[in-house]
Amino acid sequence: MTMNLLDIKNLNVLYGNLQVLWDISLNVREGEIVTIIGSNGAGKSTLVETIFGLTNSDSGKIEFNGENLLEIRTNNIVQKGLALVPEKREIFSKMTVHDNLALGGYMTGEDQENFDFIYEMFPVLHERTEQLAGTLSGGEQQMLAIGRSLMSKPKMLVLDEPSLGLSPILVSSVLETIKKLNEKGLTVLLVEQNVFHALEISDRGYVIENGKIIIEGNSEDLLHNEDVKTAYLGI
Repeated sequence: MTMNLLDIKNLNVLYGNLQVLWDISLNVREGEIVTIIGSNGAGKSTLVETIFGLTNSDSGKIEFNGENLLEIRTNNIVQKGLALVPEKREIFSKMTVHDNLALGGYMTGEDQENFDFIYEMFPVLHERTEQLAGTLSGGEQQMLAIGRSLMSKPKMLVLDEPSLGLSPILVSSVLETIKKLNEKGLTVLLVEQNVFHALEISDRGYVIENGKIIIEGNSEDLLHNEDVKTAYLGI
């Protein structure tokens, strides 16, 4: 039986006196793509920040590969094999493509084999290796953000709104890349508003609204769920 790589149980998060996550429980099994969908302000990014220790939890449990992440600093979480592609990419715009990637691999070293893998996945980055990251197109910057995270050789990749600000063609390209990475063995947690395409490439999904998981299930079932279709697919 495939193990849970990420296991979250009864997670609650407060900002001061305001509760923003309510009793969140979800899991991601090794080898899966799991999608979390929800509208703006639903709590998706707060959940991601809490997984990586950037926001403190009030109660609950987050385990990755059997270890309690709530007791580990963010840099050590990355060392455990969990990597984040943040919302809005957050690349270092005044540094070259190569140097952005090198920063992503600062804990694993500048492994040429790893660079070669990134450049094989994203040939355009190889062509732009000495170009300043800030001069790349939006799609190229997203490729760079994903490549930078892959430089740490993660067991699991978390992507926070990777389609944000991209054209429909580029959205399809980015999500197809995520699918290819998964086929190569990478476990993926995908946080997205682009519901249809995200569910198309994922195994399972969770719908979060007002800080609570309201629906969960296989992606195929969610695509045909009347509430999901009405709220997110405009059907």
